[in-house]
Amino acid sequence: MAAQTTRLNAWWRANTAWWRATAVRWRANAASPIALGVVAVVLATFGVWALRQADAARDDPSARNAALTDGAATSEVKGAVADMIAKIFSYDHTDPARTRDAARAALTGDAVRQYEAVFGRVRDEAPKAKTVLSTRVTDSAVTSLHDDRAEVLVFADQRTTRTADGTSANAPAMLTVTAVRRDGHWRITALDTFAGR
Repeated sequence: MAAQTTRLNAWWRANTAWWRATAVRWRANAASPIALGVVAVVLATFGVWALRQADAARDDPSARNAALTDGAATSEVKGAVADMIAKIFSYDHTDPARTRDAARAALTGDAVRQYEAVFGRVRDEAPKAKTVLSTRVTDSAVTSLHDDRAEVLVFADQRTTRTADGTSANAPAMLTVTAVRRDGHWRITALDTFAGR
């Protein structure tokens, strides 16, 4: 037992001396101008690298796309577009002015012509068949949102009812919408219904 204790004490003294010598060498080297210069170069290099990474992140198109970063703005666009699509693609043969007024308020630019190409025939045929068309947006996704311009993919369900004979049919619809915010209100500037694809 005494021999074991003696060996343990000798090991402890030897290791303690090694640790103290290492600490003294480290302190002496850390305080040297060369060591401080190396640390300064490493920190400066890291700073330049970090700055370049931050600039690259800011220049990345996905970082500028508010649809990926701004939940409130994305939700606002989705709600506005869903409301406009539901109104302009719904039609009651007994109240055509409602759809006409909604289209005038919601559409601008190329969207006016694109809407007429798609919806003009519905409006012409609806009074003959006494048709009521109801459109409900079931889902949508803002694919791009930059400043006051948004691209939205819209999924909708359309129900057509012929009041003359009581028949009705449902059909899904998908379209892309380009919208811009002017004077605090979103308006549709382009429509693509994927017709004929």
